[in-house]
Amino acid sequence: MKNFKNLSFFLTILLALTLLTSHAKSTDECFEKASRVIFKFNMALDDIILEPIAKGYNKLPSPLKKGTSNFTSNISTLLSIPNNILQGNLKQVGHSVGSFAVNTTVGILGFLNPAEKMGLKPNKEDVGQTLGSWGIGPGCYFVLPVLGPTTARDSIGLIADTFVDPFAQVTIRENEILSSSGNALDYYSVKGMTAVDYRADNDKSLESLEKNSIDLYSSLKSVYLQDRENKIRNSIEDQDEWGNLDN
Repeated sequence: MKNFKNLSFFLTILLALTLLTSHAKSTDECFEKASRVIFKFNMALDDIILEPIAKGYNKLPSPLKKGTSNFTSNISTLLSIPNNILQGNLKQVGHSVGSFAVNTTVGILGFLNPAEKMGLKPNKEDVGQTLGSWGIGPGCYFVLPVLGPTTARDSIGLIADTFVDPFAQVTIRENEILSSSGNALDYYSVKGMTAVDYRADNDKSLESLEKNSIDLYSSLKSVYLQDRENKIRNSIEDQDEWGNLDN
C-alpha cells in the first residue's frame, strides 16, 4: 500500500510537471532574482568549504583518489538500472547490472573498476534524464541552495530519484533489499564524496570559467543546460559522457 501511494504521488507530480513544461522553456527563469541571490550563497559556500576540500582531495595519492571516484561511481550505477529499464534501453541495463556486479565483487566494493576492462560501460542515468527521453521539456530554470542549478523537470527528478534508486531505498528510506541495509548518514556521505570528486575533477575548468566570464551565473546556467541536454541524448545515443567544464 505504501509503494502504491508513493507511485500515485509520483504520477501526480509527473502530470503537473508535464502541464508546467508545455509552456515553459529551459531558457526561461522561474525566479531569477532569488536564483541569483542563492547562486551567490552557493558560491560563497563553495569558496569557504567545497573548494578547499576539493583542492586537498586533488593532492591525495592517485590510487586513493581514483579508488574513491570508482566507489562513488559504482554506487551511482544503481540509479542507472531502473532508469535504463524505464527508458527501454536493455543494452544499458545489461551494462549497468554487469558493471555493478563485477565491480562490487571482483572490484572490492567498487574501489577497482575491472568491469571497464571487460567492456562494460554503463551510462549514468537519473529520473530527470528519463523524463527528458520521454519528451518532457525541462521547464524553467532556477537555482537551489547547496544543490545548485536545476529545472522544473530535473527538480522533480531529484525527488523521484529517491524512490527508484536502490541505494536511497536502503539508506534514507531504511528499506532492506537483499539483506542490505543502511541509514541516512551512509547516503549523504556518499553524495558528499561524489560532490567533492566532481568539484575536484573540474577545479581548473571552473577557475577558468570564473576568470573569463562576464556573468558567471549565466555562464554556469548555459553549461548546466547543455550538459543536461547532452546526457539526455546519451540516454538514446552511444556518446561519451560530458566530463569537464572546458571552454
